[in-house]
Amino acid sequence: MSTLRSALAYVALIAAVLATLPGMAFLGAVAVSMAVSLGWQDMRRVPRAVFAVAVLAMAFAFGRDPGLVEGAAGNMTRLAGLILSVMLLSSVLAGSRDLQRISSSLFSGKPGTRYASLAFGTALVSVPLNFGSVAVVGSLISERIRRSGDSAATRNSTRAVLRGFGVSPIWSPLSISVALTLTLLPTLGGAQLIGLSLPFAMLVLLAGFLWREPEPQLETGAAADTAGAAAWLRFGGIILGICIGVFLFSHVYEFSYARSVTLSCLAAVIIGWGLSFACGHTPRPPTMANVSNELAIVGGSAFIGSVISAVVLGQVNGDMGLPGWAWPVLAALVPWSFFLAGLAGANPILTGTLIGGILGPAWPPGAVLGLGFAMVTGWSITAFGTPFAANALIMERLTGYRARDASLRWSLVLSLIALSAASAIAAGLTVWLA
Repeated sequence: MSTLRSALAYVALIAAVLATLPGMAFLGAVAVSMAVSLGWQDMRRVPRAVFAVAVLAMAFAFGRDPGLVEGAAGNMTRLAGLILSVMLLSSVLAGSRDLQRISSSLFSGKPGTRYASLAFGTALVSVPLNFGSVAVVGSLISERIRRSGDSAATRNSTRAVLRGFGVSPIWSPLSISVALTLTLLPTLGGAQLIGLSLPFAMLVLLAGFLWREPEPQLETGAAADTAGAAAWLRFGGIILGICIGVFLFSHVYEFSYARSVTLSCLAAVIIGWGLSFACGHTPRPPTMANVSNELAIVGGSAFIGSVISAVVLGQVNGDMGLPGWAWPVLAALVPWSFFLAGLAGANPILTGTLIGGILGPAWPPGAVLGLGFAMVTGWSITAFGTPFAANALIMERLTGYRARDASLRWSLVLSLIALSAASAIAAGLTVWLA
């Protein structure tokens, strides 16, 4: 059964790569649905609920307008391919010696240095690894807890990892948040968005220094197997190569951003396998049997959001008839909408698809940067500040710290300040550019 689930995941990935060919969108959606169905017994409650609602959305779409299903299936296949390619890249990189040394290095040093290394290092490692970065770096904290028990050092390290991964949706060119935002807002340039959001992400990480526990100096430590400059350069080269690939695919070949990320990640994997084969090793594709939860959340949310946004757009005909002052108000509300929906258990993919799909076509064209900035910042703060986020649940499993404490209670003040700042900037941009 696991072999069949893995094969179906690879079929969905291939369908996403060949998405421009007739029938590939439906093939990918069917493969995702079958993989989720076969893994249903092993799935968590929230992914099950999301996918069940997606099935209801499909039934509604067939009854209302079968054309809605085609668009929703295409959206589902594109985003499922993106997350599968990133997870494949994560699986391939996770076993590398360079990454193990880099992860070990992040946990060394004095309290302030260690927090900065973990926060900024996790943000960097998250570019190609996505959720894999939380598992890789979080496993070091888990081992520290196993050996020495709970301490201020391990709690601060957990804060750093959650916040480091949490800011990646703001600026990472490979994150699903940036890909979805640029897909739903096609007039917004990636460089334009990241150029504004990257400084905000760094400020959020720096602000995190103010919300951590005091540590006695005796809790400092040194890593036994630290990474040298060569390991960092090789890892940085992989990230840079993937980003260049995304730029070429999206700007030169004019592929969608989600497809560009998928192709760039796959190219990095294939090149890595080729180098491994040249060194005398026979690479074996990792199993993708355990991705049912991710496929249910990503694919289901993409399908639901596409159907709902299309229905709403059909009602308003892309023209909401709002007065000029309403747009900055809406921009200010977007980050809070992500966060409040996240507290209720809604995945940011669903929230982002609805907000971008409904507001994007009607938004003042010159001010689309305000909406895009509000979406990625709201997504990010939801990722590190709400207990139902996947990274918080992964850290709970690794460290034993309750997700409600590690994400919501330990970072609530930081989240509220970041939300207020993001809302003010988004509203200001909308007023200025409209």
